[in-house]
Amino acid sequence: MLVEVVDDYEAMSDRATEVVTEQIRKKPDSVIGFATGGTPKGLYNRLIDAHENRGLDFSKVTTFNLDEYVGLPPEHEQSYAHYMWSNLFDHVNVNPGRVHIPQGMANDIDEHCQWYERRIEEAGGIDLQILGIGANGHIAFNEPGSSLGSRTRIKTLTTKTVEDNARFFDDPEMVPEYAITMGVGTIMEAKTVLLLASGERKAQAMKKALEEPLTAMVPASMVQMHRSAHVIVDDEAASQFDYRHHHGIAEPKD
Repeated sequence: MLVEVVDDYEAMSDRATEVVTEQIRKKPDSVIGFATGGTPKGLYNRLIDAHENRGLDFSKVTTFNLDEYVGLPPEHEQSYAHYMWSNLFDHVNVNPGRVHIPQGMANDIDEHCQWYERRIEEAGGIDLQILGIGANGHIAFNEPGSSLGSRTRIKTLTTKTVEDNARFFDDPEMVPEYAITMGVGTIMEAKTVLLLASGERKAQAMKKALEEPLTAMVPASMVQMHRSAHVIVDDEAASQFDYRHHHGIAEPKD
């Protein structure tokens, strides 16, 4: 596990951009898993800049998103489909036919989840999966208690997650209580996972994920078992670490 602690959100976004850009330049037909939320926005802004000013080519890239709310159509401004198109895909030369985002309005959710798993397999698996972390340690919408072997499925969101997401909705009553999410097992099969965290609000979750025992109660702790996990955190998100982490080396603090 490669862990890098950087100064702040901007530095985290810069470093993440280097990782994603290198992946695409090295393998133009990369399969990349994308995350939503506030954390990767800086990364996506920089990827747009790299496309517009440095020729970063997305035309052969295949994408898979981690999750989507159940019951929100893709054009809804709080859907993750809308997030991805407005924050990245509309601004780069991605092929819409290569974009995969779970369909929150699918008639048969279970069948759709199985189809999503098949599509990932048919694409050759995910080369690089971008991840954020929830304050309760969730990744994607794998809430605490999720099986570490789970596959893409529908999940009931915890009260904490619904409360956290309410700030994005004009009417808190409209916050979805269910989501389609890649499973922890699905995420673990990505060739590389890139976990990003910024801010003091994520510090406790990051400590539990990286320095405490692997547990389904902290789904993000699965990165400890991943064969190629790259973690980039800023100083605030790393503030509760007992060890100094940098380039895979952990040393006790002074």
